[in-house]
Amino acid sequence: MFNRLQSMLNDQKASVGIIGLGYVGLPLAVEFAKAGFKVTGFEVDQSKVKSINKRVSYITDVPTEEVAGLVKNGKLSATIDFRELKKQDVIIICVPTPLRKSKDPDVSYIIAASDSIKKNLKKGQLIVLESTTYPGTTKELVLPLLEETGLRSEKDFYLAFSPERVDPSNPKFGIKNTPKVVGGTNQEAGILAHDLYSYVTNKVVTVSSTEAAEMVKLLENTFRAVNIALVNEVALMCDRLKLNVWEIIDAAASKPFGFMPFYPGPGIGGHCIPLDPHYLSWKLKTLNFYSRFIELAGEMNSRMPEYLVQKVVDTLNDKGKTIRKAKLLVVGVAYKKDVSDLRESPALDVMELLVKRNACIDYFDSYIPEVRLKSHTFKSVKNLNNLKKYDAAIIITNHSNVNYKEIVQRSKLVIDSRNATKGIINKRIVRL
Repeated sequence: MFNRLQSMLNDQKASVGIIGLGYVGLPLAVEFAKAGFKVTGFEVDQSKVKSINKRVSYITDVPTEEVAGLVKNGKLSATIDFRELKKQDVIIICVPTPLRKSKDPDVSYIIAASDSIKKNLKKGQLIVLESTTYPGTTKELVLPLLEETGLRSEKDFYLAFSPERVDPSNPKFGIKNTPKVVGGTNQEAGILAHDLYSYVTNKVVTVSSTEAAEMVKLLENTFRAVNIALVNEVALMCDRLKLNVWEIIDAAASKPFGFMPFYPGPGIGGHCIPLDPHYLSWKLKTLNFYSRFIELAGEMNSRMPEYLVQKVVDTLNDKGKTIRKAKLLVVGVAYKKDVSDLRESPALDVMELLVKRNACIDYFDSYIPEVRLKSHTFKSVKNLNNLKKYDAAIIITNHSNVNYKEIVQRSKLVIDSRNATKGIINKRIVRL
């Protein structure tokens, strides 16, 4: 069975099913299809299925031209019929893993995907979980569900974990040139996962277990969360010391060793950095271990929206204006530059806080046509031609398609939380 599946992988004759066609699943499906595999995407969102089968991409990083060509050639398709899973030789799970309000892991999407696989599991399949989660999920949650069929991972199917490393809108690193980490529940599963991903990435790193592979992703994003928290605290220090934090970071980054620049901002967002460290923290609490760095980092990063709003209040006060009824324009609301993803965006917290202070706000973001807060729904203004009517423009997300020099020239006041106005000297600019 092992030799048969390995041979099919080596000949690109294995059929690949991917559950979840979001920011992780669709780019991965396209890469496998481009490598010569026949790929089927499985989705509960019928609009995504229709879009793919109509040869149209809904993700910025995936060109419609690529999707159209692969669908036309029969290498890529999508379906809502999960019974088709039984026809796949490889099944990869790429579903979301959010946190509950209590900051406990919400693994319901993983359970639902695993349950669908269980109903259609057959001998000789390779199952790979890519969804970011706590160490032990693959063996403690997915494996028992699949073995309820009576099939066993040691002899009937193969199970592995490979953390997604997608960085939306990154022009330098994509799936092909970002090394892939894999770990299997046994040695054979690890070998098959290595062989599978070697067709879509230049380097595959095999670790000893699924738990090790799960921990790799959490280490990566915890490292980032902690360092962002550190530099956010340094920004607050520099504010008290009347120093320019951006100047300090740039000067420190001139050191060719022993320093890696991180940058402050209005908070952290997206589906990884704000969430992943809490998966690790939750797991460790079950083992009676308290992760102080993670908790402190989360506390520090969550303070930044409030800090930015207070900066707006203080700056308006210095100009003889109050926040109440102030006309404010938020520039950029996506969680990071050049993406259409609003998940966990600090802009949502900033806007909510401004509304609570009775400010009159609009926003501009060409990637996000609508923002729904708890009590208000906003639609993006069409352009930046009427900046003079606002008391201040607040830059939260520094999209590349915005002319920040013009924003400074046309605005009464600019509060820049991303250093988007770097190099522009003007008294109207107040930086984080």
